[in-house]
Amino acid sequence: MDMVTTLASQRAVVIFSKSTCCMSHAIKRLFYEQGVSPAIVEIDHDINGKDIEWALARLGCSPPVPAVFVGGKFIGTAETVMTLHLNGSLKRLLKEAGALWL
Repeated sequence: MDMVTTLASQRAVVIFSKSTCCMSHAIKRLFYEQGVSPAIVEIDHDINGKDIEWALARLGCSPPVPAVFVGGKFIGTAETVMTLHLNGSLKRLLKEAGALWL
């Protein structure tokens, strides 16, 4: 789990993803369209991918990807991120984390 928290704290927005996951693709796209440049950790291409996936599951990520961290804090998987986006809370979180300047 330390690996996940370390990676998640290195940038304002970190997305743990799998390159073959359509929901991961949709969430990455959402952030790019907001003007955010997240750090992407493709766990299916990472040598520690299985350990990362296990740690994400222990954090409550179900399914384990996409898992989104903003300001070093786990905010959720695809469903939660979309809910935050639709109710307008996502932009506020991104501004507070320094991922958006506007």
